[in-house]
Amino acid sequence: MADWVTISSLATAGGTLVLAVATFASVRSANRAARVAERALLVGLRPVLTLSREQDPGLEVGFGDEQSFRVEGGTAAVTEVDGNVYMVIPLRNVGAGLGVLHGWYLSRGRRVGFDPRDVIDDFRAQQLDLYVPPGDLGWWQGAVRDADDPFLTPAREALAERDALTIDLLYGDHEGGQRTISRFVLFPSEDEHWPGRVLHHWRVEEVDPRPF
Repeated sequence: MADWVTISSLATAGGTLVLAVATFASVRSANRAARVAERALLVGLRPVLTLSREQDPGLEVGFGDEQSFRVEGGTAAVTEVDGNVYMVIPLRNVGAGLGVLHGWYLSRGRRVGFDPRDVIDDFRAQQLDLYVPPGDLGWWQGAVRDADDPFLTPAREALAERDALTIDLLYGDHEGGQRTISRFVLFPSEDEHWPGRVLHHWRVEEVDPRPF
């Protein structure tokens, strides 16, 4: 004779197990969909800065001490005036989001793209907000003036000895997230107009997708 109590208990247990498996699969699928949606949203906000193109129009960039410099597409400006060093890099935002520049770090010489990036705390903060719209042009500008500024000596030496300069730019989206460091190398020329190129991009908070 069948033990209906046992059969009923097993049926209930089986149904509960099936329901648990279905719920787990549903939750995992929902989490995956949420992650995909979040990533798509972040991609829509992410700026990616490169050097402007040669065919891009030139820019006139002024500093607070009334110095002004013109840069053409794909060419930076580096010059010394009265002991002060001024630098301008024309930028193009190839990402989908508004780029907001946060700070910069200067090194003498050409640092390759895979040299370790510098510590965020050592970056020089921008004195004014600089924005680069998505798919459009903007610029970075920096100056070193104080005698005890650690960036002054390498900048002056690079100018005097016609050496390259490496500028790491720190920036993020308009909400302050997705901080990125892009490394630019500027090559000396016979005048203040220095050609350059971007070598590498690092994501500060996220895991870099490249295995090296």
